[in-house]
Parts: sequence; structure tokens; C-alpha cells
Amino acid sequence: MTIEEILKSGNYHLIDVRQPEELEMDGKIEGAVNIPLATVPLKVEEIKEIQGPKIIFCRSGGRSGQACQFLTINGLTDIYNGGGYMELQEVLEQVK
Repeated sequence: MTIEEILKSGNYHLIDVRQPEELEMDGKIEGAVNIPLATVPLKVEEIKEIQGPKIIFCRSGGRSGQACQFLTINGLTDIYNGGGYMELQEVLEQVK
């Protein structure tokens, strides 16, 4: 599935791996849970409990890629790299 298809389905969870101060500077996506990249290893079990596709994003897509790779190695299969915050925000607006 593509990010657009997942967003259109309405069945997804957004995980923002930026630092909290980045959210304050750049803005947030409503409904996204903030789990900074450095804490992802500590939150694997919590993330596994989230039902449905999980779209991971950050400022540019690099950290979200790292988070997706780590989570995949740790057994998650419904993980998608949403890329950068601004790009994901644009896609969300388009699918509304």
C-alpha cells in the first residue's frame, strides 16, 4: 500500500519521531503521537500494541527511515515511512 492509500482508508496511526522542540518550532500533525527517535527502542512493545498501519515521519524522512528499519528488524510489519513532516502534511490535506 502507498501512504496515500493508507491515509484514504482512515485506518492508520501517525508517529512523529522528531524532538519535542522541533514540534514547537515546525508544528504538529493533529493526532500524531510523538516518540522521539532516541526513545523508539524503549517503546517497541508499546508501538507493537498499536493496531493497524503505523506511518512514521520526522523533519526530512531520514530519522523516520531509521525508525522504520529498527521496528521492522524488531518484528513489526505494518510500518510505513511517511517521510518529512511538510510533505506528509500536504498529502494529508490532499486526501481529505
